[in-house]
Amino acid sequence: MNILFIADPLAGFKTYKDTTYAMMREMANRGWQLSHTLSSQLSIADGQVVAESVPFDFLGAQNDHDHAWFQCADSQHLALNEFDAVIMRTDPPFDLQYLYATQLLTLAEQQGAKVYNSGQAMRDFNEKLAILNFSTFTAPTLVTTRAADVRDFLATHHDIIVKPLDGMGGMGIFRLTENDHNIGSILETLMHLDTRTIMAQRYIPQIVDGDKRILVIGGQVIPYALARIPQGKETRGNLAAGGKGVARPLTARDRDIAQHLAPELVRRGILLAGLDVIGDYLTEVNVTSPTGFQEIMKQTDCDVAALFADAVALADVAVTQA
Repeated sequence: MNILFIADPLAGFKTYKDTTYAMMREMANRGWQLSHTLSSQLSIADGQVVAESVPFDFLGAQNDHDHAWFQCADSQHLALNEFDAVIMRTDPPFDLQYLYATQLLTLAEQQGAKVYNSGQAMRDFNEKLAILNFSTFTAPTLVTTRAADVRDFLATHHDIIVKPLDGMGGMGIFRLTENDHNIGSILETLMHLDTRTIMAQRYIPQIVDGDKRILVIGGQVIPYALARIPQGKETRGNLAAGGKGVARPLTARDRDIAQHLAPELVRRGILLAGLDVIGDYLTEVNVTSPTGFQEIMKQTDCDVAALFADAVALADVAVTQA
């Protein structure tokens, strides 16, 4: 297979933990041809969505800080429908450039390209707001542009989390209690004086046991979650915020949530999703560039990258036969 990855620059990958690197390593081991492009290198020429793509050979990292793990060939302009699969792995934030890229990907799909995850799904599934489609699994949640609404929500629930809708890695997340002396400053900072929409959720005490990342690939639920456990006095479990990642078997509740969402994810063209679960509650549905492959693979016998490559191959067969 000939695979195009739309991802951040290869030289910046942290190969010891990067999920996209794990995907590439597995596909290279299968003899698949790999190319790379940036979302900013997508364009339209003669009505076709094309990419300034760079084929590369996978050499493999020799250590955790080896940035010379690939060797590039000359770049070439190819239509996206000339690849067997296009895998979108550009990290958030979901800004205007990201939005434009998803629109080009949707057009490419109309021209026969096989894009994972689909451009439409990435636009529709804001990683915070998507949980509102599955309210039976969520803690009390508020979405608003008004600081007064957040104050009322805090008065009702006493202990809450507030966060922007476009953040990643735990950025911009605050825990508020009624006795916090910085409520006004935090809400002004987050909400830009009632001009920016945010989400508030009732604080879930089980965060001390980890913010669990559950992976769903091709509609199949991976049997292990990555519990990202806050360290010290930190509220956030995100690995980027210093959380410790521990792979654990899914609980019955974890599996119930994931199996309920899986058919809808498939229907919407989402080959890979990362569900965030704290305690018994779904808190986010990540579809842009979900991570956690390497941590689970190193701590269990589950080869997540191989399962993802299998799903890409099966999806290609399914689309071709259709």
